[in-house]
Amino acid sequence: MNKAGFIDLVKEVGNYATKKDAENAVNAFVASIETALAKEESVELVGFGKFEVVEQKGKEGKVPGSNKTYKTADKMVPKFKPGKGLKDLVSKAK
Repeated sequence: MNKAGFIDLVKEVGNYATKKDAENAVNAFVASIETALAKEESVELVGFGKFEVVEQKGKEGKVPGSNKTYKTADKMVPKFKPGKGLKDLVSKAK
């Protein structure tokens, strides 16, 4: 499902009057999550899941076909951990 399809779904499920209202709600939610993660804060929605930022260690490797090696730096990456309610709902979807 792409963003336009998701906005249509939010309009139906959320009983929004217009598609623009649903789009504003989705954009506000996404922007809020992005802002919190940029501040390295976690957002936990009980039963749904937890959005958090974790450190990904740098990696060392070798360029194929040569003796050159490289190392990437450590970086912060977003992570989502689904909650029990979401896991249970998805497992019943079969």
